[in-house]
Amino acid sequence: MSEKRLQKRDEISDEYKWKLEDMYETDELWEAECEKASQIAEKLSGFKGHLADSAATLLDFFKKQDELSYYLERIVVYANERSHQDTAVSKYQAYVSKAETLTVQASGALAFASPEILQIDDKRLESFYSESNELMHYKRAIDEIMRQKEHTLSAAEENILAQCGEMAAAPENIFSMFNNADIKFPYITDVEGNKIRITHGNFIDFLSSKDRSLRKQVFRGVYDSYKKWSNTVSMMYISKLKNDTFYARVRKYDSARTMYLSGGDIPESVYDNLIETVHAHLPALHRYMALRKKLLGVEHLHMYDLFAPIVDNVQTTYTYDEAKKLVAKALEPMGDEYVSTLKAGMESGWIDVYENENKRSGAYSWGAYGTHPYVLLNYADNLDSVFTLAHEMGHAMHTYYSNEHQSITYAGYLIFVAEVASTCNESLLMHYMLEHCEDENERKYLMTHFLDGFRTTLFRQAQFAEFEHIAHRKMQKGEPVTKDVLNELWYELNVQYYGPDMRVDDEISYEWMRIPHFYTPYYVYQYSTGYSAAVAFSKKILEEGKPAVDKYIGNFLCGGCSKNPIELLKSAGVDMSTPKPVDDALNVFEDYLKQFETATK
Repeated sequence: MSEKRLQKRDEISDEYKWKLEDMYETDELWEAECEKASQIAEKLSGFKGHLADSAATLLDFFKKQDELSYYLERIVVYANERSHQDTAVSKYQAYVSKAETLTVQASGALAFASPEILQIDDKRLESFYSESNELMHYKRAIDEIMRQKEHTLSAAEENILAQCGEMAAAPENIFSMFNNADIKFPYITDVEGNKIRITHGNFIDFLSSKDRSLRKQVFRGVYDSYKKWSNTVSMMYISKLKNDTFYARVRKYDSARTMYLSGGDIPESVYDNLIETVHAHLPALHRYMALRKKLLGVEHLHMYDLFAPIVDNVQTTYTYDEAKKLVAKALEPMGDEYVSTLKAGMESGWIDVYENENKRSGAYSWGAYGTHPYVLLNYADNLDSVFTLAHEMGHAMHTYYSNEHQSITYAGYLIFVAEVASTCNESLLMHYMLEHCEDENERKYLMTHFLDGFRTTLFRQAQFAEFEHIAHRKMQKGEPVTKDVLNELWYELNVQYYGPDMRVDDEISYEWMRIPHFYTPYYVYQYSTGYSAAVAFSKKILEEGKPAVDKYIGNFLCGGCSKNPIELLKSAGVDMSTPKPVDDALNVFEDYLKQFETATK
């Protein structure tokens, strides 16, 4: 019996690794910039009590703040990405800690600014704008501070909260180390007799196996592992809920949700519209589960059957080189400039491709202003990995365009729009593959992938959103929040979402424990809203061509945070303040479901 193991970092060819040297050629340069950032933060403290002195002083403050943001972004991204490529390297764990300390130092140095700006008389501020055209560049930033006036504390109180930053980050940091470096899943034996350890990277791949006993073995192996640590992991998340509730109360928000959505000026009705609209379409998801049960030919459909192939005899292996070509071809409707930049990025060190021992799980795109974006993958030669490449390069291209067309003040697009460009790329890729598919069986396979994309993104992320909102509400109301309460809540949501044809296994109660996004509160709903907006944009791009592309790239991708997210999307042609985009997207799901039901009769 042979044993397959993960490659170590140094065993992977450099052509499949990102080039973090493009950000800092040496670690010593990173350390030097840490010192520089610390000095700038100290200088910013010197503005305390003087922001209302003159237009020139206020302008100088904002310029210095931009300079600090430039260095801090680079420092934080580099430290984390060095750590993520091998989470067991203590040097880079220390770098992450140092970057967090610097961030807290910067927050402390700037704590006086918002309260002080809020004290500037409106007429005096208007006179500043009249005196300085340069200061007008910062008017939107100042207006955003004014919008938060009710929730901004005194300078002393803001400084105290800033000093609490490292402590407040503890639940997320502890969970990250636990989930990426400490928890170990059991070994399983595959059909060829190979002994393989289950990892975050191969978990879904195993659940996609045709071997049901293997799926069941892997499913139980993972969730039994979380069950053993369930008291510890529950306390991590409960601590996070307490943090959020504390900050919401201190800042005089009605709830943690109000607090988190206010950052992007997102109406809470958008969140509620999403959940209500998804609930209205749950019968369609239940129909899909009934069809999955029928096609698998099982007496009871189990949670470990969700990724099992229900269409046979199709190519499901794609090398990384094949994936790059396929993604570039599928995105040709985006225009020559977009595609040429995309190709250059995929060939010039933007991407860290393969899983290695202790590498951070999952995938993301992350960059710092002034350098190209970076993409972390754990590529696994399957169709999901192809779509992940398209998805993360959508993020990267959004970052690229925003950085190219906005100053550092407004380049960072807000979370609400963060998943639109990525999912639009996925939608265009699916359209291309379906259009160029000649084999009927392969077409059915792609339709299942498309339907599962809706299930795992629009439906599942709405389920995540519902879970964390209920958990936060319970904490806010002073109701008991324990491991058992959270497990029961997650179990019941699975029953509700997957319907009567799904046998919801007891082990699924522990699934919420492996979701890192819960430590970035009120984030996941934006996967669902973003997916809906992306379906709308991809439809416009395919139907209207260049005018829609120009509007999408020019008004949206290049927009950064130069406008409120709802207005930014509206300017590009999609109004997310209404339930319509979500409803329209779910109608697309139902249309494809009908086609698939007909094709499999």
